[in-house]
Amino acid sequence: MKVTLYSAQPYDERFFEETHLEGFADEAFELVYQTATLTHQTTALAEGSDAVCVFVNDVLDAVVLEALAGMGVKAIVLRCAGFNNIDLDAAERLGFFVARVPAYSPEAVAEHALALAMTLNRHTHRAFNRVREGNFALDGLLGVTLHGRTVGIVGTGRIGLATARIFKGLGCRVLGSDPFPAPDFADIGEIVALDTLLARADIVSLHCPLLEATHHLINDASLARMKPGAMLINTSRGALIDTCAVIEALKSRQLGALAIDVYEQESGLFFRDRSSEIIDDDVFSRLMTFPNVLVTGHQGFFTVEALREIAQVTFQNLLCLTRGVHCDNALITR
Repeated sequence: MKVTLYSAQPYDERFFEETHLEGFADEAFELVYQTATLTHQTTALAEGSDAVCVFVNDVLDAVVLEALAGMGVKAIVLRCAGFNNIDLDAAERLGFFVARVPAYSPEAVAEHALALAMTLNRHTHRAFNRVREGNFALDGLLGVTLHGRTVGIVGTGRIGLATARIFKGLGCRVLGSDPFPAPDFADIGEIVALDTLLARADIVSLHCPLLEATHHLINDASLARMKPGAMLINTSRGALIDTCAVIEALKSRQLGALAIDVYEQESGLFFRDRSSEIIDDDVFSRLMTFPNVLVTGHQGFFTVEALREIAQVTFQNLLCLTRGVHCDNALITR
């Protein structure tokens, strides 16, 4: 089976090759790595492939899927949990096998959410730069003690639960909101309505999938309901947040701080070195002017354990297809 990996970075090649050799060497997989993102313009790179392996910013709308089907591609395997970037109705109509990696090292993303919160709270990123310049003044670096603070977890799936446990371990009061709350959350904190969570939480951390119902979940109205001066963290999907609304809330001081590892328009920015380029995204550029905003480039998942698990599960999904057996991770089966 020939598999073309789109949006492939050196670390993808490393972990897929290692996993192939260590656990799937007897299987006839031919892996082709393409740094290009899958779009209408790059479908031809999959010519001769049986499957494509894609990531969060690859485009899999009806036009792309029809082009892939016309070239004989039979399967789409996502090396991520989210699948908001694929037109599932079109994929089913065209007869694709579609599978994902539903959960990989949830602790990795949870730990990154904590790192963002603690960095923003104690200004360690600013202190690092100051000390390197010989400035040891503490003015402007004042934080608060997280012990005893209230943390709101929006979305109580595996990542949300892992994040809740970490903050609980710090001595925080933990609130959760989810249309279908995980039973295990009852051992960690209290399930409340979203409006209640927003009003009570000192830190709000988003851990829900991007669906029609959650698009711009954080908007003008929900920001107004938040506790004044609260911190907002997003390590899930960029479009959960209306960035323009967040900018206005930062300007008015209603929102005290913002940490994001994802951004609604990140496909034109993230996963590439843009340091010698002009960033022409005016909304992102405005966001970066705030001293109380911290942005990382979608690295919450980026640990050795998570990358190994992504590769292993992806190969297992492909094996299910080749052997014609049930795949627990399939969104669509052939």
